[in-house]
Amino acid sequence: MRARGSYLVGPLARFNLNYDKLTPVARRTAGEVGLSAPCLNQFKSIVVRAIETICAIEEALRIIDIYEPPAHPRAEVQPRAATGQAVTEAPRGILYHRYILDDRGLVLSAKIVPPTSQNQKRMEDDLWRFVPSILNLPVDDITWKCEQAVRNYDPCISCATHFLKVSVEREE
Repeated sequence: MRARGSYLVGPLARFNLNYDKLTPVARRTAGEVGLSAPCLNQFKSIVVRAIETICAIEEALRIIDIYEPPAHPRAEVQPRAATGQAVTEAPRGILYHRYILDDRGLVLSAKIVPPTSQNQKRMEDDLWRFVPSILNLPVDDITWKCEQAVRNYDPCISCATHFLKVSVEREE
């Protein structure tokens, strides 16, 4: 991020990077609603989430068709001191996490870097570019549209935190 600026994780990033891997119905539906990669309009993220849902349903049906129950429902483990880390894909984007366990298997330390914090710079950059185009609107409308823009990255952040206070100074 330091050398190249902000970056994006989440549905739009996945769509742009994996468009060629969409299932047939998902790709056809994307075309029918006018989506193609690359899609740079963050306001299309909700439509991209719907395409991802179609893809997930197709994949779930494929897995159900080939599923065979394992011989054992779980693996036996013995607690021990260890450090584990992983990168997983969450609905809002990439999730980095690391855990340090003691010799009883209890968590001593956990570090989680959620998608929201990774997208924060991109959200701010987009708001700086977006706000000048809506400054002629009443303050309540500006606030609403900015909250919409943020929800494109994280559907929960604006409602959960009531984070946005807008103040506009206009020359008369």
